[in-house]
Amino acid sequence: MNRTISADEAAKDALPGGRPSGGRRSGGGRSGIGVSANLVLIALVVLAMSIELAGMPLLLEHMGSAALCLIVPIVLLTPTHWGVIHESIHGQLLPRRTANENVGRALSILLALPFEAVRFGHLMHHRFTREPYDQPDIHQAGERFWLARLRYLGMLCGGLYLGELLSPCIAFLPVKVIERLASHTFNAAGEQGDEIRRRFVDFASSARRRKQTRLDFVATLAIYGAAFALYGRWWPVLLLICYLRGVWISIADNMPHYGVALDRPGRAHNFNLARGWRTMVMNHHLHGLHHLHPTLPWSALPRLAADAEDAGSTVDGGGYFSALVRQFRWPNHSSSNASTGAASR
Repeated sequence: MNRTISADEAAKDALPGGRPSGGRRSGGGRSGIGVSANLVLIALVVLAMSIELAGMPLLLEHMGSAALCLIVPIVLLTPTHWGVIHESIHGQLLPRRTANENVGRALSILLALPFEAVRFGHLMHHRFTREPYDQPDIHQAGERFWLARLRYLGMLCGGLYLGELLSPCIAFLPVKVIERLASHTFNAAGEQGDEIRRRFVDFASSARRRKQTRLDFVATLAIYGAAFALYGRWWPVLLLICYLRGVWISIADNMPHYGVALDRPGRAHNFNLARGWRTMVMNHHLHGLHHLHPTLPWSALPRLAADAEDAGSTVDGGGYFSALVRQFRWPNHSSSNASTGAASR
């Protein structure tokens, strides 16, 4: 590599504004974080996880299959759980940086996600949105159609979440192996390829982050190992909940960028969504606005959407739930179209 950057620089530069997600607030009111609302959502998520990991096995033993109805609310709270982690990633969950990060990390462990890797990957996604490595809906030239479609459907049906679950394994690999892995993974990453590889290797080789990722991974294994033991003969129920959560995370992550024009500001869609669902998804339906204003909290996005003069306020993705289904149509466009869009950036 020609030069190296620190992992802190990588996370800082990943945001368009150049400010680290958990950085110190200036003036105390920069973000307008809705602390009370966030605390309520955190409590709701923790309650749901407590029921899933400890309460459900007890209810199954005493109530039998009647307790299975609790799977529905637990799974429906998945976007809320991811939403509060997402706010922590952007430094918008709680005002104090240490509390913001620690709560985000704990919530990530409960969702079996590695906080360090997810945070870095998400901020890189903001910095390099829809670069060639980040175009799962595009049929790349030379790739067999059936194999590409199988890969894409696998990603939607929980593959993305599975990849995040296994990503802590990188923290146990030698740095030289990580460099080769990065070279293979981002070998078609266009004009930004060298920069993306450099940031990935620098992050993945950070001794502090490797140690933290390992500790979080061990904590996750311990919590879920104990949960599966508590479930006993009902262990498939916990596995089903984990899978359904993984599917929701996978399709909701891909949806805002599916079929988006690569020259569109923010490279993400905004969607229509009934008011009753907006808090549950933490305004994820306004993802295009979030990409244009990544340092604003989730509660600030509706006001931007109501401003007709805002360039990202146009709802171009249709209905939120119809878009969830629509993304299963693939391929959306060819790699040649993607190259054209990227060149026009």
